[in-house]
Amino acid sequence: MERTLIADTTQKIDETVKISGWVKTRRDHGKIIFIDLRDRSGVLQCVITPETNNYDEFKKIRPQWVLSFTGKVKTRPEKLINQEMVTGKVEMDVQDFEILSEAQESPIDISAGEMNLHIETLLDYRNLSIRNEKVGAIFKVYDEVLKSYADYMRSQNFLEIKTPKLLSACTEGGAEFFKVKYFEREVYLAQSPQFYKQAGVGAFERVFEVGSVFRAEPHVTSRHVNEYIGLDAEMGFITGPENVMDALEETMKHILKNVREKCQDELKIYGADVEIPEKFPRIKFSEALEILKKKIGKVMEGNDIDPEGERLICEWAKKEKGSDFVFLTNYPWMIRPMYVMPDPENPKETFGFDLLYRGVEIASGGQRIHDYDQLVENMKKKNLNPDDFKNYLEIFRYGMPPHGGWGLGSERIVQKILGLKNIKEAILFPRDVKRLTP
Repeated sequence: MERTLIADTTQKIDETVKISGWVKTRRDHGKIIFIDLRDRSGVLQCVITPETNNYDEFKKIRPQWVLSFTGKVKTRPEKLINQEMVTGKVEMDVQDFEILSEAQESPIDISAGEMNLHIETLLDYRNLSIRNEKVGAIFKVYDEVLKSYADYMRSQNFLEIKTPKLLSACTEGGAEFFKVKYFEREVYLAQSPQFYKQAGVGAFERVFEVGSVFRAEPHVTSRHVNEYIGLDAEMGFITGPENVMDALEETMKHILKNVREKCQDELKIYGADVEIPEKFPRIKFSEALEILKKKIGKVMEGNDIDPEGERLICEWAKKEKGSDFVFLTNYPWMIRPMYVMPDPENPKETFGFDLLYRGVEIASGGQRIHDYDQLVENMKKKNLNPDDFKNYLEIFRYGMPPHGGWGLGSERIVQKILGLKNIKEAILFPRDVKRLTP
């Protein structure tokens, strides 16, 4: 008999079918045993009675054992219908079963809706914790974020590319890079696909990538990891950074719309409300500093906005503009990479921006320098040696249109949609300063 997915049993009432999955929970009521069996599509209550073949053998079965059940699907008594489950109106009278795999006793309880565990315990037993319904819901939302991003990019005629992650030079500069032994030399793990995205613009005009990004930041925070999945894009023939922000705004609206429509069960588990503003407000970086100083009473030290400042600006945007999103534009020249276009009317500023969402930066982007001589000059002003970027500069010798793009942090999007306390919860197997396992 072919296997039937649990979600499809609602269409098989009074039919004998075979289902397979993991034992989620076991409940004994006298001689009757109730098993909630879980597969990729859902959970079904299964009833084992003394009439079930090999009934005595069943007494040893515990949570997480992998079983196949054969039995008749029937409608539950009206008083026992579970409205919270898709399969809550049906159950299976088990006639026979097969043990596919035994399981040792679990070190953590993953059957409950909530797992009130310390984040490190949750991650130490990650192969088990992701079997929990609430934890698993995170990655169903994540799946929709990735799918929606790629689908929308293609609908806007962006070509998907995959770029190298072993580089001879650092993309972003600074000290936030990992060195790797590469035969007889040292190379670097990619901090960004930036250089290759720009090369892609020179050939295809519009490109995007979903890929790993590595940052050697020794942070121990709820918003940083050392490997994450970036949602990057680059587009040519723009007339200014507004074109890039417009495209990113529409991309985010598409992602949120799909998550809201297709992940209703998962959002309900987290009590998450996905709001989509009509327009994302845009304010200059300098204006944001003034808002923080005059309206909120927080003075930024240095040349950037710290995490608390980002949170406060988002609270201001929500209160004053009715938006969970806010673009900060015209970032200072001194804190933006050498490839970001300076504002010709105010060279101390750039056409670089950040997109903040519910208190945290989720994207960074802007217009790039597309003129070879201007790029070389900008490198020198930042005390960089153009000879160290010879291969990158070659892109601009042979005709590059005005262009720009962004880098989105996929995990931060999921974290903020669901209100997760720590970004590591949104990563299947996170890597941080101390963690390289499991």
